[in-house]
Amino acid sequence: MQLSLGLVNIWQIPVALAPNFATILVGRALGGLSSAGGSVTLGMIADLFEADKQQYAVAYIVFSSVGGSILGPIIGGFCQQYLAWEWAIWIELIFGGFVQLVHFFTVPETRTTIMMNRIAKKRRRQGNPNIWGPDELVPFKDRFSVKEILVTWIRPFRMFLTEPIVLVLSLLSGFSDALIFMFIQSFSLVYKQWHFDAVTVGLSFVSIGTGYALAWLAFIPAIKRNIKERQMKPNDERAQYESRLWFLLYTAPCLPIGLIGFAWTIQGPPIPWIASMIFAAIVGIANYSIYMATIDYMICAYGPYSASATGGNGWSRDFLAGVLTVPATPFFSNIGKASGKNLEYACTILFCISFVLVIAVYVIYWKGPVLRARSPFAQQLAAASHEETNGRRPSVMRSSSVATASGMSGLPDRRYSQSQRFFGESRVTPRGTPRGTPSASRANSMANFKAR
Repeated sequence: MQLSLGLVNIWQIPVALAPNFATILVGRALGGLSSAGGSVTLGMIADLFEADKQQYAVAYIVFSSVGGSILGPIIGGFCQQYLAWEWAIWIELIFGGFVQLVHFFTVPETRTTIMMNRIAKKRRRQGNPNIWGPDELVPFKDRFSVKEILVTWIRPFRMFLTEPIVLVLSLLSGFSDALIFMFIQSFSLVYKQWHFDAVTVGLSFVSIGTGYALAWLAFIPAIKRNIKERQMKPNDERAQYESRLWFLLYTAPCLPIGLIGFAWTIQGPPIPWIASMIFAAIVGIANYSIYMATIDYMICAYGPYSASATGGNGWSRDFLAGVLTVPATPFFSNIGKASGKNLEYACTILFCISFVLVIAVYVIYWKGPVLRARSPFAQQLAAASHEETNGRRPSVMRSSSVATASGMSGLPDRRYSQSQRFFGESRVTPRGTPRGTPSASRANSMANFKAR
């Protein structure tokens, strides 16, 4: 993550100092490529929280993600009005550098294998020579081989193309985000009818932010309801998985409703400008809800693979949003131009597309078990979880079993199993010792471990 943030910040410099447009394009492309590390943010949730306890964290991270998309236009409006264009880039660099420093000093490591490697090294310094972390006896060239890197790099695309859940939800989320970005491009054309300048056009994005905030707050009681349902029905697959999409059944229609309402309240005076902003807020509610519910569902379904699954989702969102932003202005300017209702017709077309997309939400909700049954990754993880918890979900496991496991070692509760090792992702063995450890050393290691 630090490397990704650092590269993103570095590539801001040639953009700000660019002597020509080609340099700006290259710098922006390299910056976008370097930002891929941000996709691990959602994967961290699977490291930090059980699937039964992740929803509040997902809601917060999704809010910060969508909220960031409207900060740019708001701040950019002031930059456009009062500063040279280069200052927009310098402000991004200053903010990015600040975020990187905060991240470096406040965000701890969350990957299990790295944490256990560090603990093992500390134990050896304290006089336990036979305790090893899961990766320490694996040669560096094996851990970071070209094959391993390719497997990790290809997995998000493989899951996107072969996993029905990832494909359907990513396309839904991606097209929703693309519609939002195209919708945003219309703001400068729309609000010039009310004589908005760059600053007030930027501030109009507060309406979408208001929708994001309302959706975030509305999800809190929905999450509480969902947690209660999962606790009451621990063996019900729909309660454990598809119920996470329940609130989306009511908020997803806000996308077409908001778009069609926006389309026919942007005709200029005498219609007040606040009317279109109300519908923009409704669109914001839908966009947050779609992102939140689909991400929560995929993290729950894919566990250790959630970074790869959500990586496919993120790629779909970013790719479609980036591709469709380019033709957005010609789209809003030329559709129905002869009639003088180009903005209205363009937004109505977006409404029609969104209406079709929203239908997919209901299909996924009712056909989710079928999609998961066809998913080799999801089924393997579900079987592993079932074996690991003796058929009980973590949320309903007796605390006594955990206390017993913790009491055996005298250490904080940490449970690991063979099922946590998948497709190039190094995990520890059932005995808590790394692969490749000689049997005698493993026996001594376990003896020391139990003795403590």
